[in-house]
Amino acid sequence: MHLIPCPWCGERHESEFVYFGEKKSSRPLDVSGLSDAEWLEFLTRRENPVGPVREKWWHLRGCGSMFSIERDTRTHDFSPGSAEMPK
Repeated sequence: MHLIPCPWCGERHESEFVYFGEKKSSRPLDVSGLSDAEWLEFLTRRENPVGPVREKWWHLRGCGSMFSIERDTRTHDFSPGSAEMPK
């Protein structure tokens, strides 16, 4: 069991949250200018780094807020105070 620190509700059980993946760069502004291969790369490529990663989470069964937070992929520990609303 993991406790995820929601910036509004405090630590809550992981079953209340939906994982939205690694926070990555914004969607390209002109997708019509991308080739199919470039678009596929943007949609599916994941870095899978070892160590701290910024991720997006949705507190679906709580306050309903979306936020990003840093989690260490080696230990699955969340960094306290690292939560922020996505841009």
